[in-house]
Amino acid sequence: MPIELRLLVYSTVLLLVLVIIQAVAGVRSKGLQVMADARDGLSPPEGFHARALRVVDNHREGLTIFAPLILVAAATGALGATTALGAQLFFYSRVAHAVVYLLGLPKIRPLFYGVGLVGILMVLGAVLGVA
Repeated sequence: MPIELRLLVYSTVLLLVLVIIQAVAGVRSKGLQVMADARDGLSPPEGFHARALRVVDNHREGLTIFAPLILVAAATGALGATTALGAQLFFYSRVAHAVVYLLGLPKIRPLFYGVGLVGILMVLGAVLGVA
């Protein structure tokens, strides 16, 4: 399996792990009974629970851009050094972004987001034949 597809799978696994983390954070924050109910009138999440929800949304957003580009690159034969590096930048920066986000570390999170965006742009450039 090409590294780009492997990193797409790993990125999907990362999303699954983040969803589990945010679910556990919700149960710890609100209680199992509350989270198992309809959640009508649920108070807004705070602290770690809120960060966990935001990091899931953020990673899902990035993955919805990254995944189709990797699949198109694989289907059209556009995989190569540029897409491999782009996929690596995306995946490893998303892992770092998630850790930094969950820990609530200020200021450096956008740096990791930016590196992931560069990775996406590299794959996009290869798909469009401009990189």
